Amino acid sequence: MSSIPSPPVGVWHLGPFPLRAYAMAILAGIAVALWITDRRYLARGGPPGTVLDVAYWAVPFGIIGGRIYHVLSSPDAYFGPGGDPWLAFAIWNGGLGIWGAIALGAVGAFIALRRRGLRAAPYFDAAAPALLVAQAIGRLGNWFNQELFGAATTLPWGLEIDAAHLPPGYEAGTLFHPTFLYEMLWNLGAAALLVWLDRRYRLRHGRAFWAYVALYTTGRLWIEMLRIDEAELVLGLRLNVWTSIVVLIGALVAFVVIGRRTRGVDDSIYLPGRAPAGDGDPEPASAPEAGESR
Repeated sequence: MSSIPSPPVGVWHLGPFPLRAYAMAILAGIAVALWITDRRYLARGGPPGTVLDVAYWAVPFGIIGGRIYHVLSSPDAYFGPGGDPWLAFAIWNGGLGIWGAIALGAVGAFIALRRRGLRAAPYFDAAAPALLVAQAIGRLGNWFNQELFGAATTLPWGLEIDAAHLPPGYEAGTLFHPTFLYEMLWNLGAAALLVWLDRRYRLRHGRAFWAYVALYTTGRLWIEMLRIDEAELVLGLRLNVWTSIVVLIGALVAFVVIGRRTRGVDDSIYLPGRAPAGDGDPEPASAPEAGESR
């Protein structure tokens, strides 16, 4: 391998309707994640149909949250000199911040689960590896858009970027770190590791989810350091680097604290008093799940 070519086209047209590779990658990632989550949640005793119901809330919340974070963390393109505020709504051009997508998507999922009388932690644990797979697939959109690549490199797997997407100051033919590929491979490897850890150590009460957060942010930390796209800097580091550090520390603390607080406590699917007749509530009333009030 001498280099990785970038796709020459990222948009196809069916008459007046554009088919954007970025959007198709996001949708494909969501579809695969829902399928994986459904299988894992049913295996945990979750009621059928829950995953689709949650998706109606979590997916739009996640897309809105991802776009908000992207706009707030890269404001110059929209509100700076020569920027266009209306482009903040042009989500089809790319630009979703995973931090906002996960945070607001989790809010949407929590609302949907509470409406069905279900605890959030078992669902989030089931979804954890699925989120990594979805994020891996979604990175293909960056490849088609020729965006968010890393610094120049002479490595044999350097990424080719055409003249229209070449950053200022770089000559034609320069190769760049394919950070989309690095993150894809990291996420898929992390998903496989998380599934193994879950089977080996029975990660419950939200611990699989926080392990996902820790694994993802660890990879995002070093990958983010390679990127050269414009970003807000805080104390000389990219905002997403600081976000990765803070979220990683928080995830590790949550993983340890929840493990100590829930040792020996059953991981009930239903909220107290919301289980269907005959299912019972295996968790003692005096021991609420960490992170949930009664």
